[in-house]
Amino acid sequence: PDADPLGMTVGKGRKAQKLPWRGASGLADDIRYYGRWMREEAFKRIGHLYPTVKDENGIDRTVIAWLWTRTIPCANPACGVKMPIMTTFQPSKKTNNRHWTKPVIDQAARTISFHVQNYKDGVPKEGTRIKNGAICIACDNPVTLDYIRELSIAGKMGEQMTTVVADGDKQKLFISPTDEQIRAASSATPDWKPYGDLPQQARSISTQIYGFTEWHKLFTDRQLKAITTFVDLLKDVRNQLESDVADTEYSNAIITFFALAIGKLANSGSSFSIWDSTGQAVKITFTRQGIGMAWDFAEANPFASTGKNWIAHVDGIAKLVEVLPLDINHGIAFQADASKPLSDQRESTIITDPPYYDNIHFADSSDFFYVWLRSALRDIYPELFSSMLTPKEDELVANRFRFKNADHKFEQQMNKALESMNSIASSEFPSCIFYAYKQQSIVHEGATSTGWEKMLSALIDSGFQITRTWPVQTELTTALKRNQNSLASSIVIVCRPRPEDAPSVIRQQFLDELADEMPAALDQLTRGGHIAPTDLAQSAIGPGMEIYSKYSSVTYISGERFTVRDALVSINLEIQKYDQRETGDLDAESQFCVTWLKQHGFEEGEYGVAETLSKAKNIDVDDLADTHEILTSENGKVQLHPIDYYHPAEHDPDSPINDRGGDMTAWEACFRIAYHLDYGR
Repeated sequence: PDADPLGMTVGKGRKAQKLPWRGASGLADDIRYYGRWMREEAFKRIGHLYPTVKDENGIDRTVIAWLWTRTIPCANPACGVKMPIMTTFQPSKKTNNRHWTKPVIDQAARTISFHVQNYKDGVPKEGTRIKNGAICIACDNPVTLDYIRELSIAGKMGEQMTTVVADGDKQKLFISPTDEQIRAASSATPDWKPYGDLPQQARSISTQIYGFTEWHKLFTDRQLKAITTFVDLLKDVRNQLESDVADTEYSNAIITFFALAIGKLANSGSSFSIWDSTGQAVKITFTRQGIGMAWDFAEANPFASTGKNWIAHVDGIAKLVEVLPLDINHGIAFQADASKPLSDQRESTIITDPPYYDNIHFADSSDFFYVWLRSALRDIYPELFSSMLTPKEDELVANRFRFKNADHKFEQQMNKALESMNSIASSEFPSCIFYAYKQQSIVHEGATSTGWEKMLSALIDSGFQITRTWPVQTELTTALKRNQNSLASSIVIVCRPRPEDAPSVIRQQFLDELADEMPAALDQLTRGGHIAPTDLAQSAIGPGMEIYSKYSSVTYISGERFTVRDALVSINLEIQKYDQRETGDLDAESQFCVTWLKQHGFEEGEYGVAETLSKAKNIDVDDLADTHEILTSENGKVQLHPIDYYHPAEHDPDSPINDRGGDMTAWEACFRIAYHLDYGR
């Protein structure tokens, strides 16, 4: 940022903002200063492990990243090469700078090397990774995924450099690996490794089945050497700070920021960071809340001037520190068990993002960073880093790999946590709970429910009254590898403590109120709130649950409880009635298609948006694709089939049309008729 006499200007052009206060600019300057000092000291120690590379004109270029592939011995004894398991041979798909890595096979020596060339010199091959295994590029022999896992667990999986990416004058350079580059990478010997076992099983981590069972195994030796070097330098930074007359508290603050930068360095510097061939950049390990197998990975250069390097991580932290308005707000952070009462807090406004049942095992994933932070900050925060790994026994998540009766444990803990929140919730301002749970079914003791239903039930049972639900686009809608389906938005549940004297009503009174109030609420959402069609059903839960949750209980005449699930079914029926002005008595699948057509036509849309809409209508996207065959659901995208998809089976033996009997949707029937009218004459 450029300083001026009246304050500080952040950004450029129309996005520039003038801040009236300089904030913690002195601290930010020190973070940058000592961060550069650490970089220089680190380079003195390990700079030889990161040599430059010569371009085609013999000019030395700084390497941004090295691209690698996993290898295993080919199962064909007559071949015997270390076969690369590559998802793609294309390190660059960017227009005007397309390159691919050509495998060069030496059958006599039983080796494979790689030569980088552009599209003009040939057409790139497909990757060797296939759905259930891989194919040897040397002999075309296929191997199964079980074979790959067996060899990798036995320690026979290796890695091979395929491409060197360097900074050019106008664009990135893609260069074939040289002996010097390969020797430099293999010569690193780390002095220390962060020991600790990965969980034997975890929903969000799957590397264990390939033999990556300890945290240090997620890094190459050169990556370990680099990160441990920066950790070791923290002691030298403290000495340097003290010699510059900094007190202990100030030194601890700066070292804490550097420890966070080391965490960022680990996140972008593991062997599970992949290369984005379109954006030409290294992607961090945690692009999502978990770690899956990476067959091709990218090793970032921590000493580069662009990309995921040490100075970039430090500067990102400094920029944030620089603009913090420390003279306005004073925050207090503390660690506490959410299921226990917060006796010293009263009349609090609660904004929280709770665990989504069993979707993400946060404690398991956080150990990736904890093992590095512990070595860096244990002396400063001994109470936080007293254990070898993060504590997990009290984690509020339905981890079936760790707990017996995990779902029951989750429900009990969640109820306690929400009761604790309710006891301190403000009576003046509403509390907000962000929820983005992918609503697959959960079976427990013979009953089927969803994580969404469980959250609503827990809120109501703990004494909250739900007043609104609003969709907020907080989630990443594009899947990293374009083969994973992700949610499009969070749902914000707005709630207040329910009055202790709230009455009880019977089911019919609830249904009557629902019928009276829902049409106006839906009008407000669609016209005044401009809620997208795909988000309407989720948003409409709010007005419906407002009616349900304002009562202490809703029961049948018999006295049996009218449950949250029953209420959700009734709310969805009211939504269907509202939609019948256009869709009539269409089946739920066809209603989905009509709504989807309004928003996306026959173009692709995000899977997460489709997932939200489908679950609100109590159907499944996969069933629409596989059973009803009225759309495609691939690579995180959903697309309705066009009319020419519905050609008669007798004209094409591969046609999807068959005798569905009573399972045919009105949508498909309409399109089959339309096909005959338009194309069948």
